[in-house]
Amino acid sequence: MKILITGAAGFIGSALALKLLSRGNVVIGIDNHNSYYDPKLKEDRLARHKDHANYTHLRFDISDAGLLEKCFIDHRPNIVVNLAAQAGVRYSVENPYAYLNSNIVGFLNILESCRHHEVSHLVYASSSSIYGANTFMPFSERNNANHPLSFYAASKKSNELMAHSYSSLYGLPTTGLRLFTVYGPWSRPDMALCKFADAMMTGNPIQLYNYGQHRRDFTYIDDVVEGIIKVLGQPATSDGSWNSRDPDPSSSVAPWRIYNLGSGNPVELNKYVAALELALGIEAKKEYLPMQAGDLHETFSDNASFFKDFGFMPKTHVEEGVKIFSEWYLGYMNK
Repeated sequence: MKILITGAAGFIGSALALKLLSRGNVVIGIDNHNSYYDPKLKEDRLARHKDHANYTHLRFDISDAGLLEKCFIDHRPNIVVNLAAQAGVRYSVENPYAYLNSNIVGFLNILESCRHHEVSHLVYASSSSIYGANTFMPFSERNNANHPLSFYAASKKSNELMAHSYSSLYGLPTTGLRLFTVYGPWSRPDMALCKFADAMMTGNPIQLYNYGQHRRDFTYIDDVVEGIIKVLGQPATSDGSWNSRDPDPSSSVAPWRIYNLGSGNPVELNKYVAALELALGIEAKKEYLPMQAGDLHETFSDNASFFKDFGFMPKTHVEEGVKIFSEWYLGYMNK
């Protein structure tokens, strides 16, 4: 089984590659190694698996349709996992154009390559941020998600709609996973946990937006990887009970599915920080700030559909996950 992972030197992509290689899969990884954050972290993640006999790494951007086409011709992947994206809700408010090539043009190139090269299943990362102005909790895939609050969220919603069109037109099985605030070792430096740890270790204040009262469905990296692997071997199929007069937004007569993948246990940001303080043995200096544009007050995943179809539920508690992150962080920074 050949599995192509885009964003393979990224936080989730690298962790997924490691797990798949340990299971005996052949993995082809693509990453553009851009400078959105220090590329050294990507190189260090990649160093964990780049020399594995079953791993091939390619350095290019998925917005380059010609190079992507060559990759599919040369390697003939059976399954594709698209994790490549310009990340960050707040950065998308400052620089929306940065999201166009990777998140929309790049995703279109992935869809085109999958449909022309007999890929049996495309799995791709969506985001909890697409729920936007929806305040009905917990977030369910069956809820309306048509009011995103950032261009990042809009780009992820666009991916879901684009995938549906290809599933409908060409019978390409696609599964979108709405991921909820993934954290853990090897995470991006622009993510809250790394930013907080950096500030605390240098004696600087941490910035807590919405006065630390945000509630997030923090989901540990190993749980996300396990969830993705559960999905890979079960391609989306047509929903025979789908009713056009009362449409389910998470399924279709096309082989297309949308699932939440989150812990199902939202935690206030202040408590998240408290777990980090305990793990690092440092009391944080705190700077409380108001809400930022594009942010959600709360994320809370309804995992019922995922559990029903895949028999899996994330299990790592925040205190445990933050402790493991902190051990990695201290070791990595002191190398």
